[in-house]
Amino acid sequence: MRAMVLSAPGMPLELVNLPVPVPERQQVLLRVRACGVCRTDLHILDGELTEAKLPLILGHEVVATVESRGSEVHDFEEGERVGVPWLGWTDQTCPYCKRGQENLCDTARFTGYTLDGGYAEYLVADARYCLRLPSRYSDAEAAPLLCAGLIGYRTYRLAGADARKIGIYGFGAAAHIVAQVAVHQGRRVYAFTRPGDTRTQDFARSLGATWSGGSDQLPREKLDAALIFAPAGELVVAALKATAKGGSVVCGGIHMSDIPAFPYRLLWEERAIRSVANLTRRDGQEFMAIAEQVPIRASVQTFELSEANQALERLRRGQLQGAAVLSIST
Repeated sequence: MRAMVLSAPGMPLELVNLPVPVPERQQVLLRVRACGVCRTDLHILDGELTEAKLPLILGHEVVATVESRGSEVHDFEEGERVGVPWLGWTDQTCPYCKRGQENLCDTARFTGYTLDGGYAEYLVADARYCLRLPSRYSDAEAAPLLCAGLIGYRTYRLAGADARKIGIYGFGAAAHIVAQVAVHQGRRVYAFTRPGDTRTQDFARSLGATWSGGSDQLPREKLDAALIFAPAGELVVAALKATAKGGSVVCGGIHMSDIPAFPYRLLWEERAIRSVANLTRRDGQEFMAIAEQVPIRASVQTFELSEANQALERLRRGQLQGAAVLSIST
C-alpha cells in the first residue's frame, strides 16, 4: 500500500510502499477513502507534540470502508463506511475511564500519533472506537467531522447550555463546523479572525455569524463564552476582555503557545478558563447524531495522497477556507 510517512520531526512526509496491515481480533482492516488534514498533524510534524510513534503515518480524520474484521468484531459489516477519530484506544480500567473520562486515560493511544493513521491506502483500527457516519455527507465532507467537528463539539458543549452569545477565535475547520451547529440551535456567533482577514470574516457571516472581525477587536456586546481554536496563547487574554461576568473561555486545541501574563481583573467576576483534552466515544455518538439532523456545510479543499505536504503547508500559512482533505483511491 502507499502511505505518506513521517520519519522525524521537521522532515517532509515521504511517499512509500508498505505491506497492508493485518487486523488483530478487536480490529478492522479499513480501505481509506478520505482523510482530513488537521492542525494537530502540523504540531506532530513540527515536533511540538513529543510522544509520536516514529516512523509514523499521520491522519486522524479517516473515512474508510471495512475490508476485513478481526475474530471478535461483530459491530461492523464488510463494506460498511466508518470513521476513525483521534481517540484510538483506552485501557478502560484506570480511574479516568471508570468515571466516564476516557479522554484523560493515562495509557490512551491516538490515531495518527501513537497509532498509524489515515494518510495511507489502508489502516487497522480498534472497532470499538470507530464511528458510524451520517450518509448525507460525502467522504470528503465527512472527514472533517471526525476531529474538527468532534473537538469543536466538545469545546462548544463545555461552554455550557446557557451560553447564548458565543465568540469563536480562529475561524478554521473546527470553527466553521461548530458555528453552524450554534446558529442552528439559536445562539449568536461572533467570529474572530486574524486582523485584516476580510475573506474569512465574510465566510463566517455566510455561515450565519452575527458579527465577524479581527481578534484585536471587541464585539458590540459581551460574550457568554469564548471558544479558542487558534494555537495562540494571547487569544486567551483577548477572549477574557470580551467575556461577560461569569463567562468562560474554552481552549479547544491540543497545543497552544504560552499564555502571556494578564491582570487579575480580567479573570475576576467568576470568569473561567478551561481546556479540552481529546474526546470520548460519547462525544462522537452525540455529534454524529447532531450532524445527521443539522445540514452542516463542510467547506473542504481536496488533495491527492501524494500532495499531503502541500496541504499541510497551506494549512500552516492560513491559506485554506474550511478544511483540507486527502482524497485516497486504491
